[in-house]
Amino acid sequence: MTITEHTTQLMSSRFRGYYPVVIDIETAGFNPKTDAMLEIAACLLTFNSAGELEVLQKIQFNVEPFEGANLEQAALDFTGIDPHNPLRGAVSEEHALKEMFKPIRKALKAHGCNRAVMVAHNAAFDMGFFNAAVERCNIKRNPFHPFVSFDTTSISALALGQTVLAKACREAGLEFSNQEAHSALYDAEKTAELFCLIVNKWQSLGGWPLPQPSEQNEQA
Repeated sequence: MTITEHTTQLMSSRFRGYYPVVIDIETAGFNPKTDAMLEIAACLLTFNSAGELEVLQKIQFNVEPFEGANLEQAALDFTGIDPHNPLRGAVSEEHALKEMFKPIRKALKAHGCNRAVMVAHNAAFDMGFFNAAVERCNIKRNPFHPFVSFDTTSISALALGQTVLAKACREAGLEFSNQEAHSALYDAEKTAELFCLIVNKWQSLGGWPLPQPSEQNEQA
């Protein structure tokens, strides 16, 4: 998809200069300081020619547990992830984060935004593991805001009366497979679809004054 001047104008003005990136993280427990991050996925967003928010790019990594990480068996049973399976093609936390940051920084620049903002379902959970991994890897150039996030749990409660991702998706008319759930990429995709649908629905109700294309773009 070509990112036009109008697309840049839409994104840079819509979220106060923040660029939304949908994140999902699968873990081996609930403590971000001690428990392993096992998968991370991101969906980058953009506006299409009709002024609707949609997915631009998807990124996913299977992640090796950091040295000394705790692996809660109950969490592994819940996600179905075997962290020791060599077929996972897992990479280090540092590799996953640095490689993920490259297209995010590129999208930030293309959309005229100054900071990425995490969009996630139960965002505090994902942000906790994300920030802990960034700290462990001593990454100084993190494009994400350190504490601001857009939580689709709260947004879905307001727009759809549901807080569980699967129930919110179904209420919104989106397909959701319980068999595919608890994969970072699948959950990130569904969260992105849900976030885009709610933002676009709000727009269709007249909720945000979109900037109009410049005269130069109209003549192009």
